[in-house]
Amino acid sequence: MRILLAGASGFLGTRLVDLLVRDGHEVTRLIRREPGGPQERRWDPAAGQLDPAVVAEADAVVNLAGAGVGDKRWNDDYRRLIRTSRVDSTTTLATTIAGLPAADRPRVLLNSSAVGWYGNTGDRAVEEDAPAGEGFLADVCRVWEAATRPAEDAGVRVVRLRTGLPLHREGGLLKPQLLPFKLGIAGRLGSGRQWLPWISMADWLDATRFLLDRDDIAGPVNVVGPNPVTNAEFTRELARQLHRPAIVPIPALALKVVLGGFSHEALTSTRVLPGVLTRAAYPYHHQTLPQALQAALTTP
Repeated sequence: MRILLAGASGFLGTRLVDLLVRDGHEVTRLIRREPGGPQERRWDPAAGQLDPAVVAEADAVVNLAGAGVGDKRWNDDYRRLIRTSRVDSTTTLATTIAGLPAADRPRVLLNSSAVGWYGNTGDRAVEEDAPAGEGFLADVCRVWEAATRPAEDAGVRVVRLRTGLPLHREGGLLKPQLLPFKLGIAGRLGSGRQWLPWISMADWLDATRFLLDRDDIAGPVNVVGPNPVTNAEFTRELARQLHRPAIVPIPALALKVVLGGFSHEALTSTRVLPGVLTRAAYPYHHQTLPQALQAALTTP
């Protein structure tokens, strides 16, 4: 399969490219700088610029582009960047796809989204049919997903990947917590009662690959593990696997120092279930948090 991928240099994108290439797919990366290799093509999503011929060569498009939620603390400028980087890239790809002759359009667009769509759900479990919640990330997800509509209206299968918190020691929510835990100065975040929609990195990658091939699946898909846990449960299990105590609760005000932009996600209770993946019989590698954390701490 010929796959065009935006966001190939990110935390998830680099690992997805490696997996797809190992599978024998031809992966072309969309980049903002001048191309330095045969499998790179330049685009400018902020200006809406993308050569339609590049898209016409692809059987599938995967869009993971967007400023990192946890890379910086959120001031007004960075909030705007979080929103525009996602909406601009999605709009550019979806409108370019829609503008192609039907015979030249890719078969599928897998477009990143997030469980932030649901806002704070408290203890209420939600699946893909739940409406958008309230708050900044829910608003971002609403316009982000809406930007895929031109491709969908043109008859292309569109899958919106409502990703949870992929677990890996080199990124995401887990990385900034490892040092405090190893030093024995960590504990639950805030009240600890908030639900965390985790997923192992192996399952995020394989679920994405699974959705590329499933022509019968379209629309939003919660890319999360099947058994969400509270932050208190997450804390206890991470401490157990690191053989460290976890007795120092981190108050909400201190989270901005420890987690940066991830402090919002760490305090929001989002109890999300993978309804679509479960009904499609996706075969999880890691059904439970202990399995996922063990893999996150030991897998390169």
